[in-house]
Amino acid sequence: MADYRLHCFAQSGNAYKVALMLSAAGLDWEPVLVPFFGGATRDPSWRSDVNPMGEVPVLEHGDKRLTQSGVILTYLSRRTGLFGPADEDQELEILRWILFDNHKFTSYFATHRFMLSLSGKPADPAVLGFFRGRVDGALGIVERHLAGRDFMVGSAPTIADLSLAGYMFYPLEETGYDLAASHPNIHAWRERIAALPGWKPPYAMMPSAPTA
Repeated sequence: MADYRLHCFAQSGNAYKVALMLSAAGLDWEPVLVPFFGGATRDPSWRSDVNPMGEVPVLEHGDKRLTQSGVILTYLSRRTGLFGPADEDQELEILRWILFDNHKFTSYFATHRFMLSLSGKPADPAVLGFFRGRVDGALGIVERHLAGRDFMVGSAPTIADLSLAGYMFYPLEETGYDLAASHPNIHAWRERIAALPGWKPPYAMMPSAPTA
């Protein structure tokens, strides 16, 4: 059995954040497929046995079972000494961006993508437009922040970058965003993330959950 077991599915950008960290750090890990679209995370037994919050990712390491991508990324960074802060100021800045990512950047982008291409039913145009507006605002904040800098915090990649990158590598037909055309700073940053050791896109990194 691998040192780390990640409960995940390839369509989950939140799980991809952790998979990317595990791979870039060169850790011994294996994916455990969660059949999300079959309702696995809503099953009372899954919530009882795996994660009461009903979400992926879930990371098993020894006797620990960790949930929430920001928590897992912090744990792995502390254990490996990789992708972490250089000092307290950077630690707080990394936390600031992870909280922004979880609350707005990933949250809006993932919801818009799910409604657009993964829900299995047509999206209400007004609701989809509302979320696209929120996505545009969050992308704009990161696009401006990356002007003249290579990474989100400091001069090297950190877990803030890995967190924000979670949904940035899904195909255009799923997301509705051609980031290379619309957000050149994010695209250039995305290319730098893709140059990390062990990088693969989500569908090559984790097994896909069958969709309805």
